[in-house]
Amino acid sequence: MNPPILPHITLDIGTSATGASPQHSIIWMHGLGADGEDFVPIAHEINLPVAVRYIFPHAPMRPVTINNGMVMRAWFDIIAFGGAPDMVGIQASQVAIEGLIAQEKQRGVAAKNIYLAGFSQGGAIALHTGLYHAEKLGGIIALSSRLVQTEKLPAATRALNPPIFMAHGRSDPIIPFNMGSNSAAALTAGGYELEWHEYNMPHSVCAEEIADIEVWLVRRLST
Repeated sequence: MNPPILPHITLDIGTSATGASPQHSIIWMHGLGADGEDFVPIAHEINLPVAVRYIFPHAPMRPVTINNGMVMRAWFDIIAFGGAPDMVGIQASQVAIEGLIAQEKQRGVAAKNIYLAGFSQGGAIALHTGLYHAEKLGGIIALSSRLVQTEKLPAATRALNPPIFMAHGRSDPIIPFNMGSNSAAALTAGGYELEWHEYNMPHSVCAEEIADIEVWLVRRLST
């Protein structure tokens, strides 16, 4: 069987830097129906020891089946909650994010200094792209999210797989808490270096979570 032909995605992006000539980059992906501006204020609340370039891509506009076909920004379609993942859409977004990683490398940023971060759908793309990337990235941050293919994880190797920060709200009604915790457990069982956090919140971000992300990033950017 021939592999599916992936649609080409050209991403609009916003960028900002916390200092001159940054040698570290964080590509931050928003959730379903939001856009690249969604996490700009939150990212800039994080105080880091080195200059960082933030890249905030906007997902393409597409109809989302579970929302009655409404057209909105989405990294992939959702047919039904808990149903089979839209792997064609996921892989197309993966290719688009790989293009942003390549762009940062062309700017002189080493792969080990590139981080993928995302919320909800964006976190799923951060995990999927980071786990399958051909080089070891600096790390993956997945918030209120989950793996799209728990049963098909690539083999964990110290040479390739980046550290992972996962966090979830205990009362999340959109992506239930157990989906996130089960994904974290699968990654840990698979040998991945993962730090897990949970908070008393719904499908959102809280101040404690932002502080924990800062601690996790500072630890890695300081070495």
